[in-house]
Amino acid sequence: MAKKEVEALEREEELEADHAEMRVYELGFHIDPELSQEEVKKVYQGIKDVIEGVGEVVAEGTPEKIQLAYTISRMEHAGRHDFDNSQFAWIAYETDGAGHEKIAAAARAETRIFRFLDIRTTKEEAKHSAEVAEMMRQAATEQETVEEEVSETELDAALKEVGV
Repeated sequence: MAKKEVEALEREEELEADHAEMRVYELGFHIDPELSQEEVKKVYQGIKDVIEGVGEVVAEGTPEKIQLAYTISRMEHAGRHDFDNSQFAWIAYETDGAGHEKIAAAARAETRIFRFLDIRTTKEEAKHSAEVAEMMRQAATEQETVEEEVSETELDAALKEVGV
């Protein structure tokens, strides 16, 4: 065998070994906010099922309605569709190269997902993201409770002022 042929075979073997290596990825995706809650859950579960079929879920953030920082436009059969908010979800998972390709293909094929990002990460970073998301969710709930209590107090004070 010629030297170039040997080098090509070695590169191919390296790529195959790299493709078989288990890695952790995080898929963040925006689901059409105009869908019903049930449809949003179906889209999320569909992606999660693909992930579980080829790998293991490490951490996840279920769909949550968010305001986008900027408008995202997408061309559809009926014309341009602009999105100012989204049902955002994320799933961190561990899989090999073939599994990663299947997951990315499933996200691309799902027409109700209008934007996604799939990046490499670590289990520790993914679990930390889940912890931070939970703390943010708890803080938001506590803030709503405080605002309701303040509103009740302000309402009582206002009623006393008018003599009711």
